Amino acid sequence: MAQFINEKENIVTDAIEGIINVSGGNLARLDGFPHIKVVVRADWDKTKVALVSGGGSGHEPSHAGFVGKGMLTAAVCGDIFASPSVDAVLAGILAVTGPAGCLLIVKNYTGDRLNFGLAAERARAFGLKVSMVIVDDDIALPELAQPRGLAGTLLVHKIAGATAENGDSLDQVTIAADRVIAGTKSIGMSLSTCTVPGSPKEDRIPLGKAELGLGIHGEAGIDQVDFSNAKNAIKQVIDKLSPQMVDGSHVVLINNLGGATELEMSILTKELFKSKVASQLKFVIGPAAMMTALDMCGFSITVYPLEKSDEKLLQQTCSPASWKGCFEVIHNDSISLPDGLTPIQPIPSEHQQTAEFLKRCCNVLVASESDLNALDAKSGDGDTGSTLSSASRALIGSLDRLPLADNTQLYRAIGLELSQTMGGSSGVLLAIFFAAVGDAASSGLPMVKAMQAGLDRMSQVGGAKVGDRTMIDALQPALDVLEDGFQVAANAARKGADHTASITKAKAGRATYLGADQLQGHNDPGAEAVARLFEHLAKSS
Repeated sequence: MAQFINEKENIVTDAIEGIINVSGGNLARLDGFPHIKVVVRADWDKTKVALVSGGGSGHEPSHAGFVGKGMLTAAVCGDIFASPSVDAVLAGILAVTGPAGCLLIVKNYTGDRLNFGLAAERARAFGLKVSMVIVDDDIALPELAQPRGLAGTLLVHKIAGATAENGDSLDQVTIAADRVIAGTKSIGMSLSTCTVPGSPKEDRIPLGKAELGLGIHGEAGIDQVDFSNAKNAIKQVIDKLSPQMVDGSHVVLINNLGGATELEMSILTKELFKSKVASQLKFVIGPAAMMTALDMCGFSITVYPLEKSDEKLLQQTCSPASWKGCFEVIHNDSISLPDGLTPIQPIPSEHQQTAEFLKRCCNVLVASESDLNALDAKSGDGDTGSTLSSASRALIGSLDRLPLADNTQLYRAIGLELSQTMGGSSGVLLAIFFAAVGDAASSGLPMVKAMQAGLDRMSQVGGAKVGDRTMIDALQPALDVLEDGFQVAANAARKGADHTASITKAKAGRATYLGADQLQGHNDPGAEAVARLFEHLAKSS
């Protein structure tokens, strides 16, 4: 897999320099590349307790991204997924520790414990006050003697960091860190492994499965579980996490393991706040990439039972941009639509024949979803089938509130429904089409003439015409001969749709951005949808 890196051996040092370039002068690094890779606060004066953390790189923005006022004083960076050396840790300690002392926050991995532990001993030999805490928030295997440190480490950084910023002693800061560690629980899930630079990506998670209870270094999870959707994923994670939660309010940290999109993370968040523990979640951090595993397509959930003092410490201002803040959870907060945008509901009326006709039309588009998406992927953004399908499902669901016995009002109602449920330019254009058909029908025009008037209005507003490689290439010829019957119209629509495959210069829609090679031989998906619809009507008439 290609990656935006230079030489493999310089990945971490290159990344550190990039971080410092955009820090606004708040961060600096210790001289000592490539063996000593330490990011420190540029404004540090050693008057308060220093907080030092770190470990292997590949978890960005952890740990350097959390160096700053109110959180870490220094981050010691190892190579990808490799603990930093004793000398590197010692250099970080010596650089930031003053009379108030230093707290080392270490994730529970053997290399980190050993290297940070030995560095602490050597620092004490220099006469420095150094304390160390071990974060072990992973609950994937509750009986494990040495649980791993995961994203819960960030809660330790924040609460201990705020305590240190407030001037507490090393003993007080250590007690606060230990308290957070004792209460923090985390578990992760992923759909893929991560890509370690310079190594092939391991493909151990089959389609339809997810790994539950995995680490942050590409380690396998405790189990491969069935995966179907975001709701199912959250349920399985919460089923593991909830038995470890105590009664009362918690803060939850929603962490992106690196490869999930923000859209996916928002959906996972929505499902979390509909889960069985939602009532216990008072404050939230994220969703955001905070403790990642390179590009792993996964997430982790961390919970911590709140004390009143912790709420203030979590919400206390700090400078690292990677800390996204801690906010009270909001449920069902909505504002009414402005006057004039609240949908005007037509008076419903029953007409079984019309209802069945609309259902048949909609079902044709629902059944064509995958084919139309695949076709659109060749000339657009691959969503034509989904757009038409979702609008069709919504229209079927609205049949009981439509004026089915009044065609004039029905056209307008369909236009209104599409304007609300169908996204993109297609939804707007079809809403205009049906609204114009309704206007024409109300003036006394017969159905076919009214639909032609609607097409004229849609063409006028959208700017497309026959030959521009749009749905009009099939719709226009079909309506021109519709009075001769559905079969004649279907033949005309099919001919028009197939002709779009030979149009190598689109003049409307996203296909206008593509070259002739990408368009040649592929029907326009909108025209194809129109042709399929008329073909179905011809068969069923």
